[in-house]
Amino acid sequence: PPSMAADSMEIDDSLYSRQRYVLGDSAMHQMAQSSVFLSGMGGLGIEIGKNIALAGVKAVTLHDTKQCETSDLGCNFFISKEDVLNQRMRVEAVCPRVAELNPYVHVDMSSSALDDNTDLSFLSKYQCVILTEARLSLQKRVNEFCHSQQPPIRFIGCDAYGICMRVFCDFGEEFEVSDATGEEPKEIFIQSITQDNPGVVTCMDNQPHGLQTGQSVVFREVNGMVELNGAARQVSVISPHSFAIGDTSQLQPHAHGGFFVLVKTPKTYRFETIEKQLCDPQVLIPDLSKPEAPLQIHAAMLALDTFQEQHGRLPNTGPLQSLPVEEFLPRGDRYDGLRACIGESMCLELHKLKVFMVGCGAIGCEMLKNFALLGVGLAKSSGEVCITDPDLIEKSNLNRQFLFRPHHIQKPKSITAAEATHDINPDLHVNAHLNKVCPATEGIYSDPFYSNMNVVVTALDNVEARRYVDSRCVSNQRPLLDSGTMGTKGHTEIIVPNLTESYNSHRDPPEEEIPFCTLKSFPSVIEHTIQWARDKFENAFAHKPSMYNSFWQTHSSAEVVLQRMQAGESLEGSFQVIKLLSRRPNQWVQCVGIARVKFEKYFKRKALQLLHSFPLDTRLKDGSLFWQSPKRPPAPIDFDLKDSLHFTFIVSTARLFAEIYNIPYSEKDLSEEEVARILSDVEIPEYRPSEKVKTDETVKKPDQMKMPQSSEEEREAVSQLEHAIVTDCVTAERLQMSPLQFEKDDDSNGHMDFVASASALRARMYSIEPADRLKTKRIAGKIIPAIATATAAVAGLVAIEMIKVVGGYGFDSFKNCFFNLALPVMVLTEPASVKRTHIRDNIYFSIWDCWTVYGNEDFTLSDLMSAVRDKYGIEPTMVVHGVKMLYVPVMPGHSKRLKLT
Repeated sequence: PPSMAADSMEIDDSLYSRQRYVLGDSAMHQMAQSSVFLSGMGGLGIEIGKNIALAGVKAVTLHDTKQCETSDLGCNFFISKEDVLNQRMRVEAVCPRVAELNPYVHVDMSSSALDDNTDLSFLSKYQCVILTEARLSLQKRVNEFCHSQQPPIRFIGCDAYGICMRVFCDFGEEFEVSDATGEEPKEIFIQSITQDNPGVVTCMDNQPHGLQTGQSVVFREVNGMVELNGAARQVSVISPHSFAIGDTSQLQPHAHGGFFVLVKTPKTYRFETIEKQLCDPQVLIPDLSKPEAPLQIHAAMLALDTFQEQHGRLPNTGPLQSLPVEEFLPRGDRYDGLRACIGESMCLELHKLKVFMVGCGAIGCEMLKNFALLGVGLAKSSGEVCITDPDLIEKSNLNRQFLFRPHHIQKPKSITAAEATHDINPDLHVNAHLNKVCPATEGIYSDPFYSNMNVVVTALDNVEARRYVDSRCVSNQRPLLDSGTMGTKGHTEIIVPNLTESYNSHRDPPEEEIPFCTLKSFPSVIEHTIQWARDKFENAFAHKPSMYNSFWQTHSSAEVVLQRMQAGESLEGSFQVIKLLSRRPNQWVQCVGIARVKFEKYFKRKALQLLHSFPLDTRLKDGSLFWQSPKRPPAPIDFDLKDSLHFTFIVSTARLFAEIYNIPYSEKDLSEEEVARILSDVEIPEYRPSEKVKTDETVKKPDQMKMPQSSEEEREAVSQLEHAIVTDCVTAERLQMSPLQFEKDDDSNGHMDFVASASALRARMYSIEPADRLKTKRIAGKIIPAIATATAAVAGLVAIEMIKVVGGYGFDSFKNCFFNLALPVMVLTEPASVKRTHIRDNIYFSIWDCWTVYGNEDFTLSDLMSAVRDKYGIEPTMVVHGVKMLYVPVMPGHSKRLKLT
């Protein structure tokens, strides 16, 4: 297989980018050099195997000694009916299917005995050993061996019985964690630092620092108290926006500015063996309302271990619920394991369930796997799983959307996922659509459609779409199961009619927008320059070409436009369009020239103009310096083709202009020699700063000013258009441009080259710490970091809540979950209960209520109000429909409406 490889150390970003943002490169490199031994190919083992292969270790050995049985079909998604009929070994059946998940991972298999007599020295070539379905005595023995090695082999032992599970980790006596949280430290600007013992730092604009006492921060760009720059100081928190940093009384006084960043300090953890931990285990408590549960489960599982040691089998099923024992007995089909957990009646309810799932990305794939294993929506029971997703499969999806393979790239997600789900369980009835769920598709997903579905599941990363689906579920009284992940964090939210609040009942804090003047003239952090570059791309290569095309679709002839403008008509967008037409390049040489002029404008003239308007010693009315933190003065950049950043900017910008103007270019045209030859003929006029001063306070967003066009501009536009017509420049081709859509994952298209080079040059001009291409791509592409394990975890939690919904459980049984696998932390909480508004006596209403009034053909507005008065004893004060006011007594003429039907 190709190697991600210890020798080349190149990470395939097109596959791993979303995970790379979660784990970081050093962890990815370590994984690419690690071999893992994984024993037990049941439901738990295959889930672990899938996630390890997707993550990209060097090699994994799958170990198992059992034969495929029918019951495996209910928990192992890589074992098929054919494997059972052909009496294949489990490990032989799954090995090629795990290997297919990732070409960079070497997967081999072993079916030799692993028991109390096995010589364990063969394990010494692995960096990590994971046991599932292993007796406790064997776990202890293997753990002792791993713990005693130098360096220790990381050991994980885990078991799952129904909904009870146990995971044990021993990573040796000295396990160093370089970054305990995985959070990216933010740069926080400083308001003031006192000259005192201890000195106190206050954050600018009362921004919260998010620090804890004992952590360290490093200072940069502090003016006055310069001794702090580059120094790390331990902090003692005073308030959410201030902290002490030890003695500063001997330093120079703080003048202004500066920022600080949290320093990540490595932490060493000491692990004990399973033998030592059994009696007094350190456990996570996920549900604070049941603090005793983890130890009770631990004790019960130890009892189960002892039973198996003594009897060589699992105990018989004994029902805890008030159901007959037959409900839980095996019937020799794929659902025996599930039946032992929830009983036959509940299995049948799942089979006939009708589920609508919006989104077939990472969470969608994991949910479909769960539906297939649980037998949700079987054709023979008139059940159905309806899925929809408008997206096509991209290479970067393959790292965690495990139903997809390289040969599926550019095929629709929903149809491909439906076929893959069918392979896991052929009895499922999966119906795949390619629609986006939004007001535009209301005709397809109408109220009768929702009424026909029992449960709705959202697997989306779009808040607006979630809100829309939620509103449809509320108006159709349908339960909604929502979940999402971001890196190692995940959450699940359950919404049940008449019991809980809805998704729309709580508002997420709005995304912070960067102020326009900051983007335009006063960037202070790298995010500002990246957003600026992304906006430049959007404006020049998407917005203007689209506007150009729609103008010429509206006005089909240039002659008619000219006549109308000469007659004094103002046509929207005409000036910009005529300017684009009259300056339109038609060969590669001109595109390079435009790129060079853009360089001059963005990275030299902008700085010269700002420094002309606001010299470095400018002071504000209160006497403080204009150029002080977070404002940074720019320094003009002189063009130098030898600088690779300058060259990349010119080439990528020229390419993008060539593409929107449909101008061909060759590989040779992109060479340094050719570009240098063209640039030697480009004249750059001397720059004279303008006297018009725009301060940051007076700068308005362009769309807020409907520019009244001067007669001078009007005359110029008319003469430009006349000239274009006379010189035969107006042809069908020239009235057409090709807008570009920003595509971050294709490194050959020049989009990221433009954004990364433009952002880096602007950062250089303002002396802002630059970002590498990877970080630039994440911010510019608004990429959500993602990893398969978090996705699989939320899908599993959602599936459990879905079973409760189907079983008609009460409010107390439902749980929302928040977790962060990096820490690890897991919190289960009750959902917010529905708020009921009291009207009078025993009349209440909530978001879930819908009151129906039955009318007839001549039913008037007045009759509607009387019906409400009679039925509910309420005096209507006004009647509205959506945002329209139908009847408000004080409004003139409204009383006439009472007699309308």
